[in-house]
Order: sequence, then C-alpha cells, then structure tokens
Amino acid sequence: MFNKRLREMRMKRNFTQQHLADILDIALRSYQCYETGTRTPNYTLLVRIADTLDVSLDYLLGRDDFMKSHAIPFDEYL
Repeated sequence: MFNKRLREMRMKRNFTQQHLADILDIALRSYQCYETGTRTPNYTLLVRIADTLDVSLDYLLGRDDFMKSHAIPFDEYL
C-alpha cells in the first residue's frame, strides 16, 4: 500500500522520482526501491516524505480504517 500511495502522491504533486529523491537527499535508486516496494524507508525518512508530499503518515501507510474509526476523513489530508 505504501509504495502505491507514495507514487500516487508524488505524481499528484508533479514531482519526478529524481526531483523527490533530490529533495529528500537520497539516491534515485533508493527512492525507486520505495516505489517498487523492495525497500522501506526508516522512520525519519518516512516523516520527511510525508512532510514533503504534505500528507499524513496514516494516509501513506494505508491506515484509512483507523482514521475513519476516529471520525477523521482521510481525504482532508490530501
């Protein structure tokens, strides 16, 4: 779920993979692995990704059910 939402939000922001990798100060190949799901970012980088894409960690991690159970509309974070 994370890799699909990461790609979706990157594209929604009109960022290339290289541009987002540059913003995050990571190698392009590392970023590409996050989008393909072969690697996962550490906590610190995960927070930076969410901040850069202006989305919640819950959304990126696919925790829509948790947010809905607390009456928080997840689209308010998009």
